[in-house]
Amino acid sequence: MLRAEQVTDAVAYHGEGPCWSPTWGGLRFVDLLAGDLLTLRDDGTVDRLHVGEIAAFVRPRTRGGYVVGLARGIGLADAPDALPTPLPELWSDPGVRMNEGGCDAAGVLYAGSMPYDAAPGGATLYRIAPDGDVEVVLDDVTISNGVDVSPDGTLAYYDDTPTGRTDVFDVVDGRLTHRRTFVDHGDASPDGLTVDAAGNVWVALNGDGLVRCFSPRGDVLAEVEVPVRLTTACTLGGPDLRDLYVTTSRENLDDPEPAAGALFRVRVDVPGRPVLPYAG
Repeated sequence: MLRAEQVTDAVAYHGEGPCWSPTWGGLRFVDLLAGDLLTLRDDGTVDRLHVGEIAAFVRPRTRGGYVVGLARGIGLADAPDALPTPLPELWSDPGVRMNEGGCDAAGVLYAGSMPYDAAPGGATLYRIAPDGDVEVVLDDVTISNGVDVSPDGTLAYYDDTPTGRTDVFDVVDGRLTHRRTFVDHGDASPDGLTVDAAGNVWVALNGDGLVRCFSPRGDVLAEVEVPVRLTTACTLGGPDLRDLYVTTSRENLDDPEPAAGALFRVRVDVPGRPVLPYAG
């Protein structure tokens, strides 16, 4: 069992979506319900940039700047610390908000939603091409969460949290096909995930204070203990991409741990990969 160390104070109410990119100086994550991007600086301080009602995820763009998940769609910024320009909303229902997102090797963005009341089947996973074309990948989702691809780009891993599973797709001609169970987590709630350079899948288990690492065959390789129940997402970063960063939350907790909402980190053996940017 690995144990994560606390890196920041409890800076977020609902920390999510960590992403390492040299384009903005290292580690960036979101305080989702505050609508803020949080950037960890070299001196340990955290800068906050308010981008809207919701800031669901953030990824760099190939042309510079970033893409961010907003309340009912995405926004694009041309510089790392610039404000985003919202694109047309993907839906109109104010009871549904954007949640997690991630990109494939071709620069396609996969972004998913969730109903505020977590109504079963009320969410959608979208495919947003670099030219802005939008397709529905899944239309019977409840809480669309972590999504990432294998190092060779042939597989995509995905969490719809209430299913208790991490699923895997084949990636064929730029489309996700043949969805099937990769790992059944039982009573646990899989949230954000990331794939390392060896194809191992790291999954944050929300409510259990754990991040668990699975081999490409689905075997448990490692566990990271975090002293906060609501572990929301993880990514690999640092100069050698061997720092596993974990975001946490205090959302709706009557008795949150003092560190709930802090960022955590632990050193791991297998490095991650450079983040896959959005080509739009």
